[in-house]
Amino acid sequence: MLDKLLKYDIKKIDKFLLIFYTLALIFSLLTRIFLNISTSFVLGIVGQICSAFTIAMIASILINNIMRLWIKFKNTLYDDESYLTHTLPVDRKTIYLSKIIISIITMLVSMIVIALTLFIAYYSKENIKWIKDILIPLANIYNQSILGIITLFLIVFFTEMINILQVGYTGIILGHKMSNNKVGYSVAFGFIIYLISQVLTLLTAFIFALFNKDLMNLFITDTKTVLSIEMIKNLGYICITIYLIIFVITSIINIKLLKNGVNIE
Repeated sequence: MLDKLLKYDIKKIDKFLLIFYTLALIFSLLTRIFLNISTSFVLGIVGQICSAFTIAMIASILINNIMRLWIKFKNTLYDDESYLTHTLPVDRKTIYLSKIIISIITMLVSMIVIALTLFIAYYSKENIKWIKDILIPLANIYNQSILGIITLFLIVFFTEMINILQVGYTGIILGHKMSNNKVGYSVAFGFIIYLISQVLTLLTAFIFALFNKDLMNLFITDTKTVLSIEMIKNLGYICITIYLIIFVITSIINIKLLKNGVNIE
């Protein structure tokens, strides 16, 4: 039954996100075409406009991915599709797990589309050299690979996005426990839980910093101090660990809350 739920949700969500994926790729292609025509001032302006739309589409992919998943979660469990959902021969734990798996899949697909969009629009030897010129000194000084540095940032970003999705689900579940203004309470609960997760991450980083002088410099030095790659790596590892722990804990809490009952509108 889980595979059927996954197929159904993927079809529903992908139809919507496919619009933004397509637009992002189209504008990235137009950006590459027009920006490579250096002999025309007008076409150069058109290229800059297409470039702006490309960046806007990338932002839209991330925002609409999150918003669409939240809306789908709410509709499936509490609104239009809730009666069908709760009559299926499947427990609420399985339903929730399907939502989490779909969230991870769609976020991964979105990140791949974003990477492809950036590659099509801006890949060139000059841009690659510019990135290497920035990262190679750091990689050489601290004996790290460029790929390792980029991978760490991507994993931190991905776990942060999943954390945002997860606390949004928690907010929706708690908000719909209320008797009125459920959407307002959902937003409030989600925002508060997100703030708590960020405070916990910062607090954990500070606790680790008590045993690491380099990391403590992040808290006690001024903004002009240059951060070492080792400090950034340690902070990245801490963020990933805390986000994963929060992910597991909130998943358990959300499943328990759903098992305690759902108030269908």
